[in-house]
Amino acid sequence: MTERAAVDMWFDPICPWAWMTSRWLLEVEKLRPVDVRFNVMSLSVLNEGRDLPEEYRKLLDNGWGPVRVCIAAAEAAGPQVLRDLYTALGTRIHLQKYEPGEKLYAEALTEVGLDPALADAATSDAWDDALRASHNAGMKPVGTDVGTPVIHAPGPVDGETVAFFGPVVTPAPKGEAAGKLWDGVLLVAGTPGFYELKRSRDIGPIFD
Repeated sequence: MTERAAVDMWFDPICPWAWMTSRWLLEVEKLRPVDVRFNVMSLSVLNEGRDLPEEYRKLLDNGWGPVRVCIAAAEAAGPQVLRDLYTALGTRIHLQKYEPGEKLYAEALTEVGLDPALADAATSDAWDDALRASHNAGMKPVGTDVGTPVIHAPGPVDGETVAFFGPVVTPAPKGEAAGKLWDGVLLVAGTPGFYELKRSRDIGPIFD
């Protein structure tokens, strides 16, 4: 039996591209010997002090709530709860078009069997140290000129980890197409000295 490897993804619930990548990774998990673990980063933390367009700044101001709730939930029930909580939040945010707020948090928390009172974390800075620690653990190996998704995966050398931003893809590949993309991503990410492969996006995320 092939030994399964842990793959870590860092997400911010408000990012539609991270959502697409997370759905792809869950498909990959069915096809390749990997187990995906979800971790929290924050676009609000990443962009602190930066000069940003007003619309994006408003998005990031509202973005503190979802990540704080995720960290509070992980502290209450263990980090494994993030898999289902991210799905519950992301489904509402990206498919059902919920805005950040009490209704979103309480419904998502209840869906995964957690106390909806954890929604109070959204407006508290009590979890911000833990949030920053999780954020920094994900971002340190890839730098701060990227956002989310960030993935840490086993490298080509035993005991080595490769970290990278992306892939940014839409729609999320299904079936063996998802597996082949994973194989290719690992190949380029594990190549010493490889940094970037990119082209301009001409469509937005396709949620299907």
